[in-house]
Amino acid sequence: MRVVIAEDNTLLREGMVLLLTSVGHEVVAVASSGPEVLPALLDHRPDAAVLDVRMPPGFRDEGLRAALAARREIPGLPVLVLSQYVEETYAAELLGGGASGVGYLLKDRVGRVDEFLDALERVAAGGTALDPEVVTELMARRRDDPLDSLTPREREVLHLMAEGRDNSTIATLLVVTERAVSKHIGNVFAKLDLPPSDSGHRRVLAVLAYLNKKHAG
Repeated sequence: MRVVIAEDNTLLREGMVLLLTSVGHEVVAVASSGPEVLPALLDHRPDAAVLDVRMPPGFRDEGLRAALAARREIPGLPVLVLSQYVEETYAAELLGGGASGVGYLLKDRVGRVDEFLDALERVAAGGTALDPEVVTELMARRRDDPLDSLTPREREVLHLMAEGRDNSTIATLLVVTERAVSKHIGNVFAKLDLPPSDSGHRRVLAVLAYLNKKHAG
């Protein structure tokens, strides 16, 4: 996998370079400030980009803006965004329109090597990867009747779906059968008025689109 990394913290940036190269990926470019990000992405057109939300010179949303601009120029460019804190507005903007190939992780998740690599590979494959804490924040702020109608188990399933987990993984994590998971997912879609699909990836995108729509509303 060819990767571009944009991170102003030298230690974290070099740590990610070492980690990714050690498992066989190629880091084709690194950026340490906002203005460097978009040119690096357009020049190298990587298989995936790992971007810090806040970068110099303004330390506001330079990394996110570069990611959104790059995805306009290179539709579907897989982007994994890193943030120090859960910033709901940034998460919602990145996920706007039910975008595929996107992820949003808290920076401390990078230290959990297996989780970080799994998230990056899912995003590069066109899937979605949301930090569990981001999902928790997104769902906790939704007080609409449809979500309130979900049972605790259905909320657990929705939470894991929004993280990008497939049915088999959900079944393992909840210690239930895949058939039970399918039933819960069917109930979730029915209660949220979302059309069911045979594609796990499309189901995740539908859930994220729903959460984003509620944020916008």
